[in-house]
Amino acid sequence: MSLVTDTSTIIAVIANEPEKSLLIAKTQDCDLIAPRSLYWEIGNAFSAMIKRGRITLEKATTAVEIYDQIPLTLIDVDLKRALEIVDLHKVYAYDAYMIACALDRGCPMLTLEVA
Repeated sequence: MSLVTDTSTIIAVIANEPEKSLLIAKTQDCDLIAPRSLYWEIGNAFSAMIKRGRITLEKATTAVEIYDQIPLTLIDVDLKRALEIVDLHKVYAYDAYMIACALDRGCPMLTLEVA
């Protein structure tokens, strides 16, 4: 089964959050998909953690190395469709990219975000 995974789930796995084991178990036999923006979102998340003093550069670099090992297929998302989703649901662009990705692929999306 294909599954779109968002930044919150990837960060939870990389950062050894309490949800890590469950997320890995739920995605074990899945083809993980995400929009190409995920790469930059991961960078943004860890740069924010560095800026706030929550992690060191060394730990962030290790986290990126772990991210690079996750078997993800990154795909392009239609920007016009994403903007339509923003307009309709009043979400941020990065969330709209994830939603568009799931809709385009006809598959569920895994997130830890709460609406």
